[in-house]
Amino acid sequence: MHILILVCLLLIVFFGPQMWTKRILSQYSKHRDDFPGTGGALARHLLDELNLSDVPVEVTENGDHYDPIEKVVRLSAANWGGQSLTAIATAAHEVGHALQDREGYLPLQARTKLAQVGHIAEKVGAAMMMMIPVITIIMRVPAAGGLLFLAAVMNLGASTVIHLITLPVEWDASFKRALPILSEGAYISTADQRAARKILIACALTYVASSLASLLNLWRWIAILRR
Repeated sequence: MHILILVCLLLIVFFGPQMWTKRILSQYSKHRDDFPGTGGALARHLLDELNLSDVPVEVTENGDHYDPIEKVVRLSAANWGGQSLTAIATAAHEVGHALQDREGYLPLQARTKLAQVGHIAEKVGAAMMMMIPVITIIMRVPAAGGLLFLAAVMNLGASTVIHLITLPVEWDASFKRALPILSEGAYISTADQRAARKILIACALTYVASSLASLLNLWRWIAILRR
């Protein structure tokens, strides 16, 4: 019974944020005739209004995000071409990141540098995991495999840490930038502000979900090597 409860709690912890995020974004993704344009159009308008005309807006298949390396706002097809509250709020959130970048927001700069290192570390960690049995057999020293395993775990864990420490960056983009822009600029009505808050929380929590997914991947590797 205790094991069953523990498993249920772990499932909630790992998949709860991701499921809630998807539900909220889907709930408010219905077309709205009272909005004058799409998420892509709003992003372009806001960037121009904020003197960021040099930042392009593109459609992507890799999820909504702002790329601080290439200086571009990227929106999924649904949000770029969608005329919904989810599309509007998500577009404003990504524009918020562009504002952070222009202002030299230090947490964003730190995340960008860490993300580059973490991406490499995760690939190296996965490669090291696959090499452990080979190294152990060739060297005939079990301790060599143990050391390699420890190094691989540290590399794979880097991705989890990076995703977690980016939450303040997402929170700032949502509530110190996107929400004030939407409410003060009258881009959404007072009645929509509560729902917009939920959407902006969901935008921020996508990184928590990614962090938990990375942690689950790490545990999966450990389970494989223990067999």
